[in-house]
Amino acid sequence: MCARSMAALLLASSAAFAEEGTVKTWNFQTEKVDEPPTGFIFGKTGQGRPGKWVVREDPGAPGGNRVLAQTDTDDTDYRFPVAVATEPLLKDLRLEVNCKPVSGKTDQACGIVFRYQDENNYYVTRANALEDNVRLYHVVGGRRRQFAGWNGKVAGQNWHALAVEARGNRFQVFFDGKPVIDATDDTFKSAGKVGVWTKADSITWFAGLSVKPLQ
Repeated sequence: MCARSMAALLLASSAAFAEEGTVKTWNFQTEKVDEPPTGFIFGKTGQGRPGKWVVREDPGAPGGNRVLAQTDTDDTDYRFPVAVATEPLLKDLRLEVNCKPVSGKTDQACGIVFRYQDENNYYVTRANALEDNVRLYHVVGGRRRQFAGWNGKVAGQNWHALAVEARGNRFQVFFDGKPVIDATDDTFKSAGKVGVWTKADSITWFAGLSVKPLQ
């Protein structure tokens, strides 16, 4: 299938998904352990090695014992591995994930990306267990800029719920069910992919990534 036909198919699929208003969930339970999950593409913003994304087992994970893990420990500071779903493409959405910062000396970060255009252009909100905060950024041309944040406890080696609701230029971020950020930004106005994100040497596990289109 040519690139143009594939793009048209993805857009049609995303339009039908948005029209139905249903929730799309990736729980990784049928994926093979120690292999990359199907339906995802992988990228990296910044320097250093690409991330290594594989399915692992964690009996304590929410919703099942298989998770998506970023396992490469390259501690390059300006290094942001990303794993994004090939579809749907959405603009206004609720995106959420359960994430567990497992280890990292430079960082212990878990994030979700949305309106993702490519590995250098997207929105990301992330929680960091070494810094005890949640931040909201836009990444433009590979340069990350924070435009909102919240300071509060983010416990390492624990599962947390991280979510964002995007409507137009308004973004609301939730951490463990609590609203922590409410901000506006006009950088990306078109639909994009969704996925997960880490920083530097963060070993991070993700479970139950889900997205729902918002009207």
